[in-house]
Amino acid sequence: MTELTSRVAPPYPPLSERLKFYGIWVAAALVLLALPKVFSSGGALTTFSLIGISIIFSLSYNILLGQTGLLSFGHAVYYGLGGFLAIHAINIIGANKLPIPLPIVPLIGGLTGLFFAALLGWVSTKRSGTAFAMISLGVAELVASSALILRTFFGGEAGISANRTKLMRLFDWSFGPQIQIYYLIAAWTLLAVIAMYALTRTPLGRMCNAVRDNPERVQFVGYDPHVVRYLAFCFAGFFAGIAGALAAINFEIANAAYLGAVQSGTVLFSTYIGGVGYFIGPIVGAIFVTVLSLSLSDLTSVWQLYFGLFFIAVVTFAPGGITGLLMMHWPLIKGGTFGRVLPSYLMALIPTLAMLAGLVLAIETVVHYTVNPGDDPNIKAFGMNFNVSSPTTWIVAFLLIVVGFVAARKTWSRLALAWDDALKAAREKGYHT
Repeated sequence: MTELTSRVAPPYPPLSERLKFYGIWVAAALVLLALPKVFSSGGALTTFSLIGISIIFSLSYNILLGQTGLLSFGHAVYYGLGGFLAIHAINIIGANKLPIPLPIVPLIGGLTGLFFAALLGWVSTKRSGTAFAMISLGVAELVASSALILRTFFGGEAGISANRTKLMRLFDWSFGPQIQIYYLIAAWTLLAVIAMYALTRTPLGRMCNAVRDNPERVQFVGYDPHVVRYLAFCFAGFFAGIAGALAAINFEIANAAYLGAVQSGTVLFSTYIGGVGYFIGPIVGAIFVTVLSLSLSDLTSVWQLYFGLFFIAVVTFAPGGITGLLMMHWPLIKGGTFGRVLPSYLMALIPTLAMLAGLVLAIETVVHYTVNPGDDPNIKAFGMNFNVSSPTTWIVAFLLIVVGFVAARKTWSRLALAWDDALKAAREKGYHT
């Protein structure tokens, strides 16, 4: 039996590989500790806190979509319920002077998400594909509508608020300043990421991948795909509840927006844009989407339109997400052939940016002309002033779009040829995608 196991089981990784693996987590912890020293403003700490919450939420969603192949339109249910229970727990603990510190409260949110995922998941995961997506959407709408009806628990439109500083102090921390909340969220983010990565390395994580790829074969070898999907659903609900509890702690309020379709859509965008085929993909997507949404919301009132257009572009041209695009270049970098495509990239970048500039100018002109027709006709874009009532602005936008599109098609065609040559050379050196 030992001889058979030695032939079948993979070899134990060498010490250098293990040190490299653990070094990554140590480096991540050091980066989280050092970030407030480099970016100490209140806005930066708030942004980092939101990114940490989004990372946990996106990775929990990836347990469903990326690992198990379940497209959910209602993952915010477990995020929101975890947030509401966390707020109620803070109020109860503070009112009764219970000896429970604030860092324990996210676990309450996680257990809440796990409870409702276990309650609703058995029926939801009986089917996969479109049926599961529609069931998740129906459950989400049911819970979201209940939030405005059950006012005693959900607080109606105003939601439920709490004071996190009333809980027992831990190491003389009141968790009032944003820096202390950042470290709380950072610690839970690191723990949750490690736990979810460990889950992908377990037999259950491997079976989730098998159910995603071929559920019939999984059933043939003696496993029930329904049970595997259900267990993955419960784990996803648990980590989503932790993310919701951290969001409630950060804002000291939980309202119906936590349960809405916008929240479910945002986590879907983050996970898919980052790349569902890689564990680090949702992390990249959470950082990118959070920073992009905060930046665009300060620049334009139709930032969600740009968000949707970018998502469509990713689905159409880069289904592997941002991480997939980066990993495509890894063989070229390892093989030393990336320099062959770099000039083509630079050539394609200029007309592409011109086309995007024309598109942005056209959108902003139309929005200002239709939404605010009586206001000042001058708008500022790319550091220049444009008059939306002037035909020149419309002509410039039109020319940038048309000329940029035509030139971009030609330059991207040349880039494709250069890419094939560089990839062929890298494969000849033994480096594959």
